[in-house]
Amino acid sequence: MKKLIAILVMLPIFAVAQDVPTPVPTQESPSAFGAFLPFILMFVVMYIFFILPKQRENKKTERMRTSLKKGDKVLTMAGIIGIVSHVDERFISIRTGDTKIDFEKAAVVKLLEADAEKREAEKK
Repeated sequence: MKKLIAILVMLPIFAVAQDVPTPVPTQESPSAFGAFLPFILMFVVMYIFFILPKQRENKKTERMRTSLKKGDKVLTMAGIIGIVSHVDERFISIRTGDTKIDFEKAAVVKLLEADAEKREAEKK
């Protein structure tokens, strides 16, 4: 009988203990910014390492092409090295030996020497 009384006394305690909800760990959904943050960082890194240097190189090349003048020694995309004999708004004439060839300014890749014609005249 003592066991029965002990069980009956403890029964309300167990009932209350069962009604108490146990805390369920909740998972927060990531924010939209947090989900796109890796993509944003990848774009920033790609912009810094790929796009900016190419833009700087293009600006430098365009400045070189606009500053071409008669007497500059240049290298073309075709691999022809010559001295500029005439500069127009869009075209240039290059003298290689006894031959004069016309090119678009965009075909000039590199300025090898500025005023190379004057230096050649001084050597002679």
